[in-house]
Amino acid sequence: MEINTSVSIEAVSSALPPKAKKLPWQQAVARYQNSDVRQSVWQLVNSIIPYFILWYLAYRSLEVSYWLTLVFAFVAALFALRVFIIFHDCGHGSFFKSKTANDMVGVFTGILTFTPYYAWRHSHAVHHATSGDLDRRGVGDIWTLTYEEYRTLPRWKQMFYRLYRNPFVIFVIGPTIDFVVLQRLPYVNVSEKAREKNSVVYTNLALLGILVGMSLTIGFWEYIAVQLPIIAVASSIGVWLFYVQHQYENVYWERHESWDYATAALYGSSFYKLPKIMQWFTGNIGFHHIHHLSPRIPNYNLEACHNNNPIFHDVEPLTLRTSLKSLRVRLWDEDRHKMIGYHQPVEAE
Repeated sequence: MEINTSVSIEAVSSALPPKAKKLPWQQAVARYQNSDVRQSVWQLVNSIIPYFILWYLAYRSLEVSYWLTLVFAFVAALFALRVFIIFHDCGHGSFFKSKTANDMVGVFTGILTFTPYYAWRHSHAVHHATSGDLDRRGVGDIWTLTYEEYRTLPRWKQMFYRLYRNPFVIFVIGPTIDFVVLQRLPYVNVSEKAREKNSVVYTNLALLGILVGMSLTIGFWEYIAVQLPIIAVASSIGVWLFYVQHQYENVYWERHESWDYATAALYGSSFYKLPKIMQWFTGNIGFHHIHHLSPRIPNYNLEACHNNNPIFHDVEPLTLRTSLKSLRVRLWDEDRHKMIGYHQPVEAE
């Protein structure tokens, strides 16, 4: 499935709510779309180098205590999460002005995060072009059914959906399976283009080379003992962030004929207000409403874009506490225009 993902600022402007139309948001967003090579390079340095150092410390701590290894691995996973944000920005062409630089860094950071760059870039572009569109679900998103769709499923399919949406599966087991196994399979990718398919193969070959090299130097099980918990923690946090960015009670979903890009960006993507330390590790991805409105804004400009433009202040933020309510929503209620649990709430008399 090929979907045109190019949406101009001018085309999006007419879709904003009336209050937003009165403000020059197009110009305000455009000011932040330019990358700064110094900031980008510094972000590479302060993300990748600490990751390698912590990886090495985790390995050396195997001689002392595996609990200490897990401590180092946990911190390394936070840096791996930050590396993934760099990878993510490269996929949007926002990290460097140069397409070649974005692609080179994207391929490299994709290997570090076990993700094929071109394949992921395609599915993520589809996600941006279809987020919040009920008639174009299924690519690069969380499996979401409407209440009526779920109600009419056979019992066994309902149970499978419940299993998929179970917090232990979707946040603990599933992320590791996705990054270790599913990302290795070319046929999982929705694009039929050779570049996307080949990126899976080449990433697999690179990871195989790393596995063989590490097995011959530090040992196979030693490598697994360090790398596996890093992947498990980083992928679990990453999936939670992605989930809460589009799965909350008052999120935006519409049928295709009523759907528009700008409203889906601003009101179908959460503003996740994280503590400063987690905001740093997650590369400001909590400003997801800004990111979906303009993916060409590099991560280090997202906060300033939000703070300096009152138009974005109408978006109600989620906090760590309020985001936990997202664990209770499972289905989209088309009648009430909100996410609900498995049982439709009874109308008040």
